[in-house]
Amino acid sequence: MSIDSVLKYYTEGRRDFHGMELKEAELINGELSHIDLSDADLRQSRFGRTNFSHASFCRANLSEAILWGADLTSADMRQVMLREADLSGAKLIRTQLTGANLLKACLCGANLCAVQMACAILIEVDLRPTSDQRTDLGRANLAGADLSYANLSQALLRQANLDGAKLCRAKLRSEQWRDAFVTDLSEASLCGADLSYVDLSGVILRKANLRGADLTGTVLTKADLKDAIMPNGDVHQ
Repeated sequence: MSIDSVLKYYTEGRRDFHGMELKEAELINGELSHIDLSDADLRQSRFGRTNFSHASFCRANLSEAILWGADLTSADMRQVMLREADLSGAKLIRTQLTGANLLKACLCGANLCAVQMACAILIEVDLRPTSDQRTDLGRANLAGADLSYANLSQALLRQANLDGAKLCRAKLRSEQWRDAFVTDLSEASLCGADLSYVDLSGVILRKANLRGADLTGTVLTKADLKDAIMPNGDVHQ
């Protein structure tokens, strides 16, 4: 089915398009809220600034898709494939991304406030800010997620749940003399997280919970650890 046919049926009231093959489809500034594209093949599609709020992409394949500026608020994207997808500036507020594969995806400047990303694969994902927007992961659920080698520099992660997450060699370093923002992990939960060989220089970790975290080779130069719970359970003064 072509994207033009989807738009025609959508206008007529149809919402169920699960399992459709729409590889390399192109739609900019489209309106497809509440659409069901679960199990669909959407590889290399271009959906810049399209409204997909409350849509379903469960188990869909969006590898190498372009979704910059798209509105995916409250969308169901569990187990979706987003390898090397471009989601820069996208709205992913309260989006369900549990078990999603975002290997090498770009999420620069995306709004991921209260997103659900438990057990998601985020290896080498780019979460840096854009020139006008900071990547917001405040209150995000990233428990058990694999963020190895991810670039989280300057990201906002206040009150995020990173229990058991893998952050080995992730980039979180903040250089206040150069960066517009400081990576903020205040009040985040990092219980049992793998932070081995991570450079946390200048990062805000106020009241963060690091109980049981692996800090092998971790650099904490000038990190703000006021009232943080350290791996051994002591509260940092």
